[in-house]
Amino acid sequence: MAELTQKERLKIKRHEMPNQDPRERRGNYDEVALGYSEATAREEAERCLQCKDPKCVQGCPVGVLIPQFIKALREGDMVKAVEWMKVKNNLPAICGRVCPQETQCEGNCILGKKGEPVAIGRLERFVGDFELAGRTCPLAKAPATGKKVAVVGSGPAGLTCAVDLGRGGHTVTLFESLHGPGGVLVYGIPEFRLPKSVVHGEINYAVECLGIDIKVDHVIGRTFTLDDLLEEYDAVFLGTGAGLPSFMRIPGINLNGVMSANEFLTRVNLMKGYLFPRYDTPVKVGKKVAVIGAGNVAMDSVRCNLRLQALEAAKTGTNSGEVHMVYRRSREEVPARAEEVHHAEEEGVIFDFLTNPLEILGGEKGAVRGMRCIRMKLGEPDKSGRRSPIPIEGSEFEMEVDTVVMALGTSPNPLVFVEAEGLERTKHGTAVADTETGRTKKPRVWAGGDVVTGAATVISAMGAGKRAAADIHKFLKGETTW
Repeated sequence: MAELTQKERLKIKRHEMPNQDPRERRGNYDEVALGYSEATAREEAERCLQCKDPKCVQGCPVGVLIPQFIKALREGDMVKAVEWMKVKNNLPAICGRVCPQETQCEGNCILGKKGEPVAIGRLERFVGDFELAGRTCPLAKAPATGKKVAVVGSGPAGLTCAVDLGRGGHTVTLFESLHGPGGVLVYGIPEFRLPKSVVHGEINYAVECLGIDIKVDHVIGRTFTLDDLLEEYDAVFLGTGAGLPSFMRIPGINLNGVMSANEFLTRVNLMKGYLFPRYDTPVKVGKKVAVIGAGNVAMDSVRCNLRLQALEAAKTGTNSGEVHMVYRRSREEVPARAEEVHHAEEEGVIFDFLTNPLEILGGEKGAVRGMRCIRMKLGEPDKSGRRSPIPIEGSEFEMEVDTVVMALGTSPNPLVFVEAEGLERTKHGTAVADTETGRTKKPRVWAGGDVVTGAATVISAMGAGKRAAADIHKFLKGETTW
């Protein structure tokens, strides 16, 4: 096929992602986005201008070689596309599904200046899925160095760090507190957004190719301390994430029917609560649910609740109920991905913007019966750049709800800091570490991801894991000192 001119490429419209019908998907946990066909993927790849100075790469936290993998894809060389992808990204099938491409690689795409950017994330997913199905196994391993590294936490930061160090020839042991690896990728993100078969496939592949040893049910700070690990390993990386939930300090927070998004999503995703009663992991299915917050975790929570209601209604023959997202700012300030907000709207989530809870109201047996809320208006921007919410005097009202899910952010679990003298923390409970190298104040200990930044994105955690792995590699090779 003849090479297209730039003018011809500019005329090609961006290809939409095929999705499940909203009326059907709200009643199941199957993946919403169905993925590109090969023909569609190659047509979308034709839109890439192959810029000499690719701004898209600058927008990617792990620096994926985007023009190279897209060029190989549109030429039909899928093995080469995978190889280019894996130079920088160890988890493409995951990143293609959950990364906020619209603000990162796609947000910097030249085509997006006057029109629609190249669908880089969707092409990344296509390449990742191809590799998951065919396994070209480009994860070559350097000769053994004789050095041992302990990686604590098997979420995106820990997995990325472990794989990069394994590829560098080091012996890597991955410690996970839960009964299986994956961290937030498994317990925090719903099946309909990130199938667990994809996560397990990526992890198992790394283990098979690189010989990484995974030890589950190991809580560092309890099973072993950080100092215990330093006696056996040459270096330690902390990628323990931020799993300690935050709650509003309002009356009624301890009523039955109030829970954190962490607990709720863990019950649904990790414990397969959506399959109850086939599994003995009950999840409370409220008739009128309020999720407080508007980030990606809040969006996952409202959409999971909606599906639980639909499944319960189908089983009992009753009405499915209501799910509200309660947010103190306006739609313009919503931090969740625009695509997820759109999907939630299609599925029937009710958005209560400029609304803030003042009190959770209790009824019989200490159960939630409602919330007392107040209307808000927006003032001047705060430090985050979003306009500050201001209560409107005299606008209080009651909202009838029986379940309240708090999705207000998280902080690191303090257990990892037990008997870890020299490992400094900020006032927010996060580890103090250099953002470029991941080095903490404690010798031979690195950290990255949410344990350092607080709750953030999968790809930013991967970037931190990759930067730390590079510095650990140099240290173990004697190229740098502490």
